Amino acid sequence: MQRRTLIQSSLAASALMLGAGLASTSALAQSSWPTGKSITYLVPFPPGGNTDTLARVIAQPLGKALGTPMIIENKGGAGGSVGSALAARAAPDGYTILGGTISSHAINISLYSKLDYDPVKSFTPVAMLGSGPLVLVVPASSPYKTLADVMAGSKAKASSGGLTSASPGSGTSNHMALELLAYQTGVKFTHVPYKGSGPAVQDVIGGQVDMMFDTALVVGPHIQAGKLRPIAVTSSKRLESLPDVPTIAEAGEKGFDMGSWQAVFAPAGTPKPVVDRLHAEIMKIVATPEVQTRLKAFGMQPSTMTPAELAEFQKAEVAKWAQVIQAAGIKAD
Repeated sequence: MQRRTLIQSSLAASALMLGAGLASTSALAQSSWPTGKSITYLVPFPPGGNTDTLARVIAQPLGKALGTPMIIENKGGAGGSVGSALAARAAPDGYTILGGTISSHAINISLYSKLDYDPVKSFTPVAMLGSGPLVLVVPASSPYKTLADVMAGSKAKASSGGLTSASPGSGTSNHMALELLAYQTGVKFTHVPYKGSGPAVQDVIGGQVDMMFDTALVVGPHIQAGKLRPIAVTSSKRLESLPDVPTIAEAGEKGFDMGSWQAVFAPAGTPKPVVDRLHAEIMKIVATPEVQTRLKAFGMQPSTMTPAELAEFQKAEVAKWAQVIQAAGIKAD
């Protein structure tokens, strides 16, 4: 009996030493990250858009801070779903990060019948870069000058589907802003999808479409040129660049609050020390005057969310847009 006890004690001690050794090896691997191996920053949209531009603003100083090369890889398609699925399948070792958005990480799960990733379960939140409202605009020649005018005008045309509203495509945040307004007010609108903001804006300016929601970056120059009239912004606070334009909530639709956000995610299972280091370095970059200026030029408010706060925010966004999409009966496929 005594010999058996000694053997069991010896085995237990060996197991503890082995466990401690593995933990030590794991900790060593994490503490030495990155090893000089390049980090891929996946952008699930084509070059030139907000997500791609922000990735290029963040990547260079992030690579410098980490002492390792950063490679930006654009994998567009299906509203950000193609690139997001690739990131979800990447090794959770800190060498792949993803530019996630309201579309890819909150809307698509309800919009598409099948996704090759789960926006919550397949990723670890790293950092919220910022969020910005969309601006509801009408042609400068439009008779509508306030949100009340727009709502009354759409009600008057309810039999023909209400006022028309352009967007850069079905399922985009621009489209969802329209659906949220319809969902919260019960007023009908007709969505007119385009292949990008450029042609959509031109048809609104020309009066072929009654209105549209888009970022200040897109519609701002046309507002300044007197070609578009701003009606309201979708956030709970006014835009610094358009201080005289009320929020939709201020204009009468209380509780309306919607921002188009940009964040960074890593594959699920990425070690916490790696996530914490990425978060800390990205937040330092976001806090610099140069990046703050760039974000505000996009009409975005820089964020200070922690990874845990981003996780809770994202879950709330998924639930919110699921309700809107179900009520509108929208499907992208």
